[in-house]
Amino acid sequence: MDHVSLGVPQQILDSLPEDGEPAAADMQRAVATWEQRINRAIDEAETEREAAAFVADAVERMEDRVQRFDDFVPELRAWGQSPIYAIAWRNLNADLVGQLYEHEDVAENLDRERNARLVEDGIRLSDR
Repeated sequence: MDHVSLGVPQQILDSLPEDGEPAAADMQRAVATWEQRINRAIDEAETEREAAAFVADAVERMEDRVQRFDDFVPELRAWGQSPIYAIAWRNLNADLVGQLYEHEDVAENLDRERNARLVEDGIRLSDR
């Protein structure tokens, strides 16, 4: 599998308030860390399936974070707080999933791995 290149979209950085430089820096660090971890896993994997499994785990964590931050938005609004940072982090995680799928080689292996997991989960459920 080929290495991935990830980044923080400019529109997400632009959505942050003027005092959002620390959040922008945190986002850039988080994205760089994801990129390094994924590329290291690709390098160290013995098979493409093993690499795809790591990427699938990363995508699942990102999707969980999308949901978690999305759940924060109404709570923050209810407390009279601005949800802009929760929205920005939600959008960043969703965009990272999209960026991973833009890498054709990664997307193909990722789809295969995620479909295999669905089948395995279905088999386990029907065995009970």
